[in-house]
Amino acid sequence: MPMSSTTNLALLRPPGNSPRIVLYAQTHHQPHGGPPISLLPLITNNTGVTHIIIAAIHLNDGADNITLNDDHPDHEKFNTLWGEVAWCQASGVKVMGMLGGAAKGSFARLDGDDLETFEANYAPLREMFRKHRLDGIDLDIEEPTSIPGTIRLIDRLRADFGPSFLITLAPVATALLVGQPHLSGPAFDYHVLEAMRGHEIAWYNAQFYNGWGDASTTFWYEAIIGTGWRPEKVVVGLLTNPINGPSGYVAQPEIDRVLTVMRARHAGFGGVMGWEHFNALPGGTERPWEWAAHMSRVLHAPLPPMPAPQQQIPMRPYGQPAILPPAPHPYPAESVKTLQDLGFTQQQAVAALNSTNGNVEYAAGLMFQD
Repeated sequence: MPMSSTTNLALLRPPGNSPRIVLYAQTHHQPHGGPPISLLPLITNNTGVTHIIIAAIHLNDGADNITLNDDHPDHEKFNTLWGEVAWCQASGVKVMGMLGGAAKGSFARLDGDDLETFEANYAPLREMFRKHRLDGIDLDIEEPTSIPGTIRLIDRLRADFGPSFLITLAPVATALLVGQPHLSGPAFDYHVLEAMRGHEIAWYNAQFYNGWGDASTTFWYEAIIGTGWRPEKVVVGLLTNPINGPSGYVAQPEIDRVLTVMRARHAGFGGVMGWEHFNALPGGTERPWEWAAHMSRVLHAPLPPMPAPQQQIPMRPYGQPAILPPAPHPYPAESVKTLQDLGFTQQQAVAALNSTNGNVEYAAGLMFQD
């Protein structure tokens, strides 16, 4: 049922440590150069959304070569977007920008020991965030990157934007476990980053999809918490529509049940993240704001009596990997096994198949290239 526009927003987003409702917005226009996709229904329908993340910002070769998707952030096509960002912020919603994602290169340009290169690439990023008065940055590191380079970026952002500026990261779910492959590079340890700069990081938008996690069960989330992560720092990332990723979409009411159990077991449950806004179900492209409204109802509803779990995930000391069930994926078992026989894990095999539309030969080449 759609949420009434007269619903009291304060009831959906109570003060304090209530679960976050985070929504990425990467598709900003209708197909074929159509009109802008408005963010305003997210606030006029009192959905309870707490954070909107504008995606995806890329740093490219050349001076001041920064883009929002394929165009400069100041291109006239984004005039409506930036105007609506200000309206959302005035309504109490925090609006951030996402750097990185599947397109590689942004973090490589900010990494390394060459301070001159860092400054040249960081400057347009800083000016974009200042000009559009964004409330924070989401670092989606999907390329090999160093911990020192990431710490330097975090420290610089904090120095330039002050204590109220939000800094989040968007790792795949396996990155928050121990000894599991992920997308930020084999030398990148999120536990180490949290130990060194966790006081500067607001939370982690963990991607529980595309073969890197499974939100249809609480097992993966409990395994992450079992390695020592505080629940308030882990936001469960979901696909809002099955066409928004190769695999891992969890439909209602299954996801409602899983989230209710997570809330019941963990008083500080951090919330949910949705990728992405423009076609989010149940409303689809006509009423995409209904996803956030539904999540608000699920995460703020009174908790029913909850039986004790049949099996608790034990707390694991750092360095001891968890034994996880396979994450769901749409590929034939023989395709995954072919890549595993080459020496790769299932997560690595599925990730490569995701990147090559299921082509085993191309996936193998991609894996050996990395």
